[in-house]
Amino acid sequence: MSEPSRFERGHTDDLMSFLAASPSPYHAVANTAERLEKAGFRQVAETDAWDGTSGGRFVLRGGAIVAWYVPEGAAPHTPFRIIGAHTDSPNLRVKPLPDTGTHGWRQVAVEIYGGPLLNSWLDRDLGLAGRLTLRDGTTRLVNVDRPLLRVPQLAIHLDRSVSSEGLKLDKQRHLQPVWGLGNDVRDGDLIAFLEAESGIGKGEVAGWDLMVHSVEPPAYLGRDQELMAGPRLDNLLSVHAGVAALTAAATGGEELSCIPVLAAFDHEENGSQSDTGADGPLLGGVLERSVFARGGSYEDRARAFAATLCLSSDTGHAVHPNYAERHDPTHHPRVNGGPILKVNVNNRYATDGSGRAVWAAACDKAGVPFQSFVSNNSMPCGTTIGPITAARHGIRTVDVGVAILSMHSARELCGADDPYLLTRALVAFLEG
Repeated sequence: MSEPSRFERGHTDDLMSFLAASPSPYHAVANTAERLEKAGFRQVAETDAWDGTSGGRFVLRGGAIVAWYVPEGAAPHTPFRIIGAHTDSPNLRVKPLPDTGTHGWRQVAVEIYGGPLLNSWLDRDLGLAGRLTLRDGTTRLVNVDRPLLRVPQLAIHLDRSVSSEGLKLDKQRHLQPVWGLGNDVRDGDLIAFLEAESGIGKGEVAGWDLMVHSVEPPAYLGRDQELMAGPRLDNLLSVHAGVAALTAAATGGEELSCIPVLAAFDHEENGSQSDTGADGPLLGGVLERSVFARGGSYEDRARAFAATLCLSSDTGHAVHPNYAERHDPTHHPRVNGGPILKVNVNNRYATDGSGRAVWAAACDKAGVPFQSFVSNNSMPCGTTIGPITAARHGIRTVDVGVAILSMHSARELCGADDPYLLTRALVAFLEG
């Protein structure tokens, strides 16, 4: 295989920096906002009145962000072109009463978020990150990005059948990480530690949304460094590609016939039903307010939505060399083979034939190859924000993404070229 171009490698270098700096959805949103501001976008508050002038804007809400760029002369009925993604990943999250322990070990009580590969969290050096809410209602990001916790696996001498019968983990008993020694477990120890780490006064933290993360940094892999291993590829890879595509479309100088949008939601991994999830009102409210701020009516809103297109970008499954029989026998997406079009006739993905044509046109314009993914008929198919977006807003939606291995592991694997190829296709889509 030929060496990746400096553009592909530079993009993947930047993706790795984004992943490392985004151990929680709140950090991912903050880093996305920073990139948008550098490109000339400005934050608007949902509680303020919005104006209809041209330019880039974004709204933050918890672990979600919606950003859009209004070109000069955009009419109230101008349609949108949306890239949809999600900021959350399966992991272990801290419970309301975090301080626990037994037999001389100090532990942190955690709950399982989404559907992680539980074994991938064993015997890893783990940090702790998320959002602290203070007594005055303000929030503060926290990131202890060094070895702090560990979920130790039981030695094989005490579980002789593990190699023959497989690892069996009880979600309540076997996944509570250790973080120290001591018989005197005191309520408030963990939060007091985080207050000190963050320079917050003792007793000022009133609430928290905290999660563990692997502190091993993203890295290139393989003889020729054709691969990239890292955390939270599902789905920060798409968030990173989406913000790169949006800023490129907004600053590229090409005349835009649509309003490009990036919508990065939280809570996809547990159903999207929240005020920051794809099944909530955030996206619809932002799009409608954009129409009305430009002097539009409900009729303009209906016209705009009817002509709007959305690409739901999320990771998919590359063919696994050790489990090829789990894949459809005629659809074997390969890493570095270009982004994938995700199809399921039972609407687990939103793609139909007309959506395929939209995606094919974008990839053709970008000079990017693409592959098709469909599940083996004997295996259940996952889903995305695509069908939710289509059903909730009546917006034609197409499901796409990048093929990876080890999905929902604490550390996933993709081709080093595919993130750049996806971004090129997304730029072409936003530019129409």
